[in-house]
Amino acid sequence: MASLRESCGVFAVYAPAEDVARITFYGLYALQHRGQESAGIATTDGERIHVRKDMGLVSQVFQEEDLSHLPGFAAIGHTRYSTTGSSRVENAQPFRVEGPNGVIALGHNGNIVNAELLRAELAEEGREFATSTDSEVIAHLVATAPGRDWGERMAYVMRRVNGAFCLTILTPEGFLAVRDPLGLRPLALGRLDAGLA
Repeated sequence: MASLRESCGVFAVYAPAEDVARITFYGLYALQHRGQESAGIATTDGERIHVRKDMGLVSQVFQEEDLSHLPGFAAIGHTRYSTTGSSRVENAQPFRVEGPNGVIALGHNGNIVNAELLRAELAEEGREFATSTDSEVIAHLVATAPGRDWGERMAYVMRRVNGAFCLTILTPEGFLAVRDPLGLRPLALGRLDAGLA
C-alpha cells in the first residue's frame, strides 16, 4: 500500500486491498489543523469516481454511512481553509469535473496567480464554472489538457499554471500528485508495509 500525505490539507492513498475511504478519513483527521472549513473525499473503483464533501470538520462531515458509499482502491481527500472563494459548500473539495480526458476529481492547496487568465481562456472554450476558486480552474485545465497520457497532460498543465500549489488528482485508474516546480508547497510520499495499516 502506498500513501501520500501533504501538510497543506490534501491526502491521497492507493491501496487495492484496503478501505481507502477510511484510511483517507484518518489522514484528513490528522491534517485537520490545516483546514476547518470543509472536508471531502473522492474514491475510484475503476469505473466511477465517488465524492462526498460538506462544510465542517472531518468528524462532522463523515459518518460511517458516508464512508460505506465511497468504494474503491484509490482515494484523495481535502480539508479546506479559504484562500480564494468564499466559505460555502460549492467551494468544498475535491472538485469532480468531466472533460475530454474523462472524469477526474481534484484537491488543491495553494494560490494560482494566473487563475483569472486561465478561467477566461477556459470559459471561451465553453467550460462552465460553479465556483470562484482557482482550484476549479485547475480542475478544468486538467480535464481538458491535451496529450496522449497523463504524463503529457500534466506537463502541459505545469507549463500553464503559475503559483505555489500542491495537487492530488484522482482518475478512474488511480491518482496523481503534483507540486509547484519550486516546491513552495512541499509534497511528502510514504509507504505502509502490509499488516501495519
